[in-house]
Amino acid sequence: MQLSELRQRLTALGAGPLHAQRVLRHWLHALPADAGRRKPEHHFPKALFEALPALREELAGLARLQAEHPGEDGSARLLVALRDGQTVESVRLPRGGLCVSTQVGCAVGCAFCMTGTGGLLRQLGSAEILAQVALARAGRPVNKVVFMGMGEPAHNLDAVLEAIELLGTVGGIGHKNLVFSTVGDERAFEALPRGAVKPALALSLHTTKPDLREQLLPRAPRLTPTELVERAEAYARATGYPVQYQWTLLDGVNDGDDEIDGIVRLLGGRYGVLNLIPYNAVDGLPFQRPAWEKAADIARRLHRQGILTKLRHSAGQDVDAGCGQLRARSLDTGERVVALRRQAVSRPSPLLPSAGAP
Repeated sequence: MQLSELRQRLTALGAGPLHAQRVLRHWLHALPADAGRRKPEHHFPKALFEALPALREELAGLARLQAEHPGEDGSARLLVALRDGQTVESVRLPRGGLCVSTQVGCAVGCAFCMTGTGGLLRQLGSAEILAQVALARAGRPVNKVVFMGMGEPAHNLDAVLEAIELLGTVGGIGHKNLVFSTVGDERAFEALPRGAVKPALALSLHTTKPDLREQLLPRAPRLTPTELVERAEAYARATGYPVQYQWTLLDGVNDGDDEIDGIVRLLGGRYGVLNLIPYNAVDGLPFQRPAWEKAADIARRLHRQGILTKLRHSAGQDVDAGCGQLRARSLDTGERVVALRRQAVSRPSPLLPSAGAP
């Protein structure tokens, strides 16, 4: 379901703008239908009031909790069942954050990510994206939403932007607390500045080397790291929100002295922050998580050279919180997918480690 479709249905039931806003607000904030001083039976059109129970049940059915895996760090990975039987993952983050999915699967095929192993199955409607927020808010407050779950948001751009606009208005989330993550799609750089709600930008960088980036992100746009940073910098300066550069630390792949020097050259003087994220290991993929001491040393070295760097504790490391892992375990074909991936990466690359490499 798309949000635009939901609005049309509300209008057909006689809802005016304020009626529709109340229905959407109560849904997004996981409030009961009669919350507030004015009761719906007193000011809703009769057709809307009579249809409200069935409509709320339908909205609740867009995203239902199939499984919850809490982590020791206060995070929780949620396996969310959609109305057609597909599943996606959301992650409740510490301090009121929520990571949501925008697609079932992903077409980018990042070499270190479980989500992309099965390709793209389908897009999520904007209402399905929003339903993940409503579901999470039924358990606890959500004051930040990051679009970093399963899928590439720029590949489902209209639905994601529709969801962002509602979250930044009726949803009550500050615009800088809405974070649009992308591997660097040109369409996102063009569309984000035009939106009424302008989210913060997270750019999945992962390396300063164009040839290595093509191997790590094989179907990402063929923009060099320098070109990506220039486009992200322009958006950051226009919105006043620093870019969040995402860097998944892969042991022996993108954590060497050459990358540290490249980061200093690439991000020095830029309006942004570098998030170093130690890899959440995935069985069957030929990558390892670097030692925490090594990651901390990289962060310190970058700090000393003027790069604002945050070393992130990967949320839910103890519950396999890398995107797609929980969904893969839940599928009957999960082991087959991993086996296919293991076969695909068994051919060593000159830049990537071979399977089983330390």
